[in-house]
Amino acid sequence: MKIGIDKMAFASTDQYIELTELAEKRGVDPNKYTIGIGQDRQAVVPPTQDIVTLGAQAAQKLLTPENVRGLSTIIVATESGIDNSKASAIYVKHLLGLDDYVRTIELKEACYSGTAAIQFARGLVALNPQESVLVIAADIARYGLNTSGEVTQGAGAVAMLISANPHVLAIEATSVSYSRDVMDFWRPLYATEALVDGKYSTNVYIDFFKNTLTRYQQRTGRQLADFAGIVFHLPFTKMGKKALEAVLQDRTDDVANRLREQLTASQVYCRQVGNLYTGSLYLGLMSLLQNGQIKPGDRLGLFSYGSGAEGEFYSGIVQSDFAKNLSDVDHDLAERHQVSVPEYERLFNSQLGMQAADIQFDTQADNAPFVLAGQKNHQRIYQRR
Repeated sequence: MKIGIDKMAFASTDQYIELTELAEKRGVDPNKYTIGIGQDRQAVVPPTQDIVTLGAQAAQKLLTPENVRGLSTIIVATESGIDNSKASAIYVKHLLGLDDYVRTIELKEACYSGTAAIQFARGLVALNPQESVLVIAADIARYGLNTSGEVTQGAGAVAMLISANPHVLAIEATSVSYSRDVMDFWRPLYATEALVDGKYSTNVYIDFFKNTLTRYQQRTGRQLADFAGIVFHLPFTKMGKKALEAVLQDRTDDVANRLREQLTASQVYCRQVGNLYTGSLYLGLMSLLQNGQIKPGDRLGLFSYGSGAEGEFYSGIVQSDFAKNLSDVDHDLAERHQVSVPEYERLFNSQLGMQAADIQFDTQADNAPFVLAGQKNHQRIYQRR
């Protein structure tokens, strides 16, 4: 029985900044951002948006009355949780108006947990093939204004329906996970911005990719030639290039060139949005499927990474009607509008964060279908338009 990704949809905010403009304001050579990091634009988050509203927006794009009837579980994978106890999936379920007999949980392990959610969902579907699981990878990446990590911020959500006989990607049985206790990136409970050792984190990422890929090849006998493309977790697009080149090295044969070209196709959307943490790998997958030279029957490799650290390499087979079951990311990105750096800074500092006071946001300027209206008596107030 095939089990995998049946449908995919993406959502982000409707605002962005140009990183060349940010570089000018920060006194940095723009090439450091656009070439050295590999990013062009970055999503800007108004205070009326968070992982719940973004996750619900992405999920709304793929849910139909037919697949809602078979939905058993919602899993939200995030490292931008809004409560240390209550799962964000419960809020998402309420905003979507779903049945109370739907299971709701939240998973955390840095950027990796979206992959963990998919693997757990596969197990649930294997037990009950008539049911499906909604996996939402939603995050807001924050490092602080005028910090070394500012250029790798971003926001968005990728929603995926996991089912039997999927229409997008049938996930193969073999996967290799790998974990070690390292301090390359973390966010203490008292902090709203992450702490990161960037160079160390990059080295750990590359090591985890090489280790998981090698073990996968040992277990399956497959080589790089067996993949039409490899999709990477992309906190910034240059990270995937560094990992791929660590394996390809000086190769210039057809296989190596194909993998490089497909990597470029997988980077298109991430360059426009920034870091999605748990959703970055899967926005890369959507980007490859919509911008790369991919056809039904192709095998794709996927490398997932979460600091702290956890990595996994697995593979899937592209299905015959994959293109019809992806939301139109190009359209969504084209509908956004640019804001100035001062406006971006104002919105960055207007986030609800960890404050305990009652607050009411002006939601009139936010045209999204779901908004965070504020907080009262320590409870977040969400609205569905």
